[in-house]
Amino acid sequence: MELGWLLWGTAVLLLLHVLMELSPTVNFALRIGFYCLLCLVASALAAVACLLVNGGRTVKNMRIIKAVVKTFKYFFGLRFEVKGLENFKVEGPAVILSNHQSVLDMMGLMEVLPDNCVQVGKKELMYMGSVGLITYLGGVIFINRKSTSSAKMVMSEVAKTMVAENVKVWIYPEGTRNCTGDLLPFKKGAFHLAVQAQVPVIPVVYSSFTSFYNPKTKLFTSGKIKVEVLPPIETKGLTSDDVTDLSDRCFSTMRETLFRLSGHP
Repeated sequence: MELGWLLWGTAVLLLLHVLMELSPTVNFALRIGFYCLLCLVASALAAVACLLVNGGRTVKNMRIIKAVVKTFKYFFGLRFEVKGLENFKVEGPAVILSNHQSVLDMMGLMEVLPDNCVQVGKKELMYMGSVGLITYLGGVIFINRKSTSSAKMVMSEVAKTMVAENVKVWIYPEGTRNCTGDLLPFKKGAFHLAVQAQVPVIPVVYSSFTSFYNPKTKLFTSGKIKVEVLPPIETKGLTSDDVTDLSDRCFSTMRETLFRLSGHP
């Protein structure tokens, strides 16, 4: 009986392997499915560890979450080449900005996440089972993107919290995922936050995923991701009148870096 199950299991695994080799769609679906399952299981286990070690919601839990998520890359054959981590070593709080490409961004985020740093994310994340639980325990600041007034109120509170608790805040200024190999126009919220709190902006750029990950063409293979942390941009003395210029400067610098890291002209 056990031999029969073993043979059936081997046959199924072989069939899946053949289908993955022959069909990019099957390969993509299985890899994404496994990634989602891995996120749910790892989040549940990490949540238990966070509750046992730190007792509840705190940015300190990000160390535990980071240690867990950094193992994901080995399952998918991803390699990270990181430069400029010394640019995170600024005194006091800061606003960290990065490009936002796909569901895989979490792996890139945790690869370089500095201590005492929380993310700003959409409110819908809270309802994603164990993933929502672990983001809550990690101190993620949730924003209702459908309510402009709510988002502004949250950002105002974030500015106060950031200075009072001496934490860095990680934001995706594009506002949504963008796997085109380029940047979407930046939203101004992160820059208003930095100017209001008078803290530096630290841009972080990840090379394009399009050579190994593309949902439109059902591509998902192994690959290398280049990451560069750029020098901080000071905002001391700036006012709300300078937000557009600050946003444009960051967009231009990050876009140029994205193309350079991705090998695009």
